[in-house]
Amino acid sequence: MQGEWTGEPVGPDVWETCRELIPPGSVFAFLAEHREVLFPPEMFADMYPSANGRPSMPPQVLAAAVILQSLYRRSDFEAVLELRCELRWKAACGPGLLDTAFDPSLLTYFRRRLQHSRDPNRLFAKVKEAIMATGALKGRQRRALDSTVFDDAVATQDTITQLIAATRAVLHEVPGADRVVAAYCTAHDYTDPGKPTIAWNDEAARAALVDALVTDALNVLGHSPDQQLGEAGANAVGILALVAGQDMEPAEGSDGGTGRWRIARRTARDRIVSTVDPASRHIHKNRTHHQDGFKGHASFEPETGLFTAVALIGGGGADHHEAAVAAQLLAEESGTLTVLGDSAYGTGDLRAHLDERGHRAVIKPAAKRQAVPGGFTVDDFVIDAAAGKAVCPAGQTANLGRPHTDGARTAQFKSVCGPCPLRERCTTCKTGRLINIHPRHAELAAARRQAATDAAWQAEYKRWRPPVERAIAWLVAGGNRRVPYRGVIKNDTWLHHRAAALNLRRLINLGLTRTADTWTIKVANP
Repeated sequence: MQGEWTGEPVGPDVWETCRELIPPGSVFAFLAEHREVLFPPEMFADMYPSANGRPSMPPQVLAAAVILQSLYRRSDFEAVLELRCELRWKAACGPGLLDTAFDPSLLTYFRRRLQHSRDPNRLFAKVKEAIMATGALKGRQRRALDSTVFDDAVATQDTITQLIAATRAVLHEVPGADRVVAAYCTAHDYTDPGKPTIAWNDEAARAALVDALVTDALNVLGHSPDQQLGEAGANAVGILALVAGQDMEPAEGSDGGTGRWRIARRTARDRIVSTVDPASRHIHKNRTHHQDGFKGHASFEPETGLFTAVALIGGGGADHHEAAVAAQLLAEESGTLTVLGDSAYGTGDLRAHLDERGHRAVIKPAAKRQAVPGGFTVDDFVIDAAAGKAVCPAGQTANLGRPHTDGARTAQFKSVCGPCPLRERCTTCKTGRLINIHPRHAELAAARRQAATDAAWQAEYKRWRPPVERAIAWLVAGGNRRVPYRGVIKNDTWLHHRAAALNLRRLINLGLTRTADTWTIKVANP
């Protein structure tokens, strides 16, 4: 049941009695004056469908608390402590001077209601409505795209820790698993969360332990009784099956049927790094820097610094690539945009998507790798896709092969490379040069030429790149490089709340106020 304000606050009204102590122009002062208008009770009505039961804490109070919590990086316990003891928080959220606030679990329940509602990002959307009402984005048709990696909130686990933790989860969540573990598992005492006591500097002992742990995991999966499992049990079984296979391969001399296993000499694609948060992934932002966590994506207007869309997703797979997410970030935009982005967004598919919608791309193309340092790239070849021909810098012609499953085609110059005087600048391959032609080669080659030769394009890209870095720095400032929760859904909600809080603070700095029942800002040209 949705709660409402009834009667007088506990103690004096903080905003009325202590107004002079609250910094003017702050988020606290703004929420104290406009909380009820920004987050009206009716916007939460669908989250409390029943008229029965005990009334909840008024949701506009919780919404204001969540915004401040996201802005200032407070845990639920710390946020409630601020509401009990801090005048600014009391004024912003509404409790009276002597009000002891509420149990921290109410913030958890409120976020959970949001996450399972028809509009989980409604706080972000409501602040965005205020942005549109002010006209701050009117006529501003640039959108900058960027991404960053957020560290997960759990410790990365090695293979042995994952196997033990996953088996323990099945033991706790699956009925009858205790009997299976007692009968078939001998590698470890799975009531103990720690690692087995072995000589860890003994390679043979480590190999024997890994083999025994995998055998235990397979025995648990193979001998557990057939039954209908709940969500927790099904997840536990699925994770055990995954971790028992992702890092393992048959030991030398074994075909996998003899029960001997070892840690694989490779890294599994989309590998789970922790059973505590199975959604976290090992992410390479570039060739030298990597983190464990999630990818955060943002679209914002670079002149005002206002976020127009954000998303937090997993770290691996083509669906999570920057160029794939970009289309989602721009989906609700109207009009013709100039879209700015680094080379991660420079795919042919995204360029085609933007072109179809009439947008203009100012996106840095990815540099072509050279087979020989300082030598020829694919852009030095003349490609005629319609005729199915490719001409090399020496004037030799090769046919383009049939398209691969991804649409790419290959041209082989092997037979003519031997006596070629330009060979040393073209290839180090003994059999001659082979080039792969992207299905959108013409568009990508044109983008590379423009980025290399068009001074106006270069000036525009350089002008708007610094605001991109600044916006990402705002997102991660104050310890927010590490997400506060586990899983994609909870952390995506958190990222939307953080972006909403940053947008609100930015609008307030521009002079956001309420005039004649509409939102306005004092700064006409931010």
